Amino acid sequence: MATPVEPPNGVKIIGKHYYSMWQTLFEIDTKYVPVKPIGRGAYGIVCSSINRETNEKVAIKKIHNAFDNRIDALRTLRELKLLRHLRHDNVIGLKDVMMPVQRRSFKDVYLVYELMDTDLHQIVKSAQALTNDHCQYFLFQLLRGLKYLHSANILHRDLKPGNLLINANCDLKICDFGLARTSSGKDQFMTEYVVTRWYRAPELLLCCDNYGTSIDVWSVGCIFAELLGRKPIFPGTECLNQLKLIINILGSQREDDIQFIDNPKARKFIKSLPYSLGTPLSRLYPHAHPMAIDLLQKMLVFDPSKRISVTEALQHPYMSPLYDPSSDPPAQVPINLDIDEDLGEDMIREMMWLEMLQYHPQTAEGVIS
Repeated sequence: MATPVEPPNGVKIIGKHYYSMWQTLFEIDTKYVPVKPIGRGAYGIVCSSINRETNEKVAIKKIHNAFDNRIDALRTLRELKLLRHLRHDNVIGLKDVMMPVQRRSFKDVYLVYELMDTDLHQIVKSAQALTNDHCQYFLFQLLRGLKYLHSANILHRDLKPGNLLINANCDLKICDFGLARTSSGKDQFMTEYVVTRWYRAPELLLCCDNYGTSIDVWSVGCIFAELLGRKPIFPGTECLNQLKLIINILGSQREDDIQFIDNPKARKFIKSLPYSLGTPLSRLYPHAHPMAIDLLQKMLVFDPSKRISVTEALQHPYMSPLYDPSSDPPAQVPINLDIDEDLGEDMIREMMWLEMLQYHPQTAEGVIS
């Protein structure tokens, strides 16, 4: 649970109070009362809290020493810039970013999100039965959120069950935008370590430089398959093994299905794999709705140019009973996420501070004056 503690150095700061959770100090605004820690990730600890002013339950994520790793600091900055502009039922809402005391030397960042109950990874692992209605509803919400992101020219690039938050009433929200990019971005090349390999599209595994929104559709297909089978469809141990698993299930590809591979070595590797007839998805998922299998087949297509788009997927007979195009306005502003990858720590910190000010207009007035 959250334990109130004395401030470090015994110096109390007006407007802040201090709690210890999982041996970690939280220095948070007094309007938030922490309840308990609920998760620990690569980027810090998350606790559930109550906003005393609104009585709303929220999740506070503490990113400890946010600037120790420049790549991680850029991820956090990107998420801040993006979530400030996004408003959609199926995208997590960033409600607040706490102002640090020191503008030029703060180390920790506290983000306040809407509170959700669990994530899709936990649900897939659990013993809870998943009906066709569950699968259909989760997939529908994921596609709706993704259609909104793609309408703003944003690729998520890291969709996986753990990045899909779920409420008790089965509401789904996409989170973790640290790897998101605008699809016109100049830094299209993706460093190897970043994306969870099991959900990574063939064109990324093959180091193709030109990729687009279809990389997210592939990830959705992998997540959909995991909902149907309660285990990952392509649990590769490394990059080449991942490609072998994909070919084993999809079958060997015809010459015109590998034209998109612009790297001669990568194309040679795919051609060198033993011939595979593939495994019908209906055999892998014998209890799935036939229309679910049909849609899954259209998502898990090796050649990205032949993969179904998000809009087409929503119009597919498996989804169309839930989908009303008129209730789905596109994102208002195409968002530019081109952040200079070579920014130094001080500049990233300053840009984060300016993002934080957007949530604290009173402070902004003080700073301007």
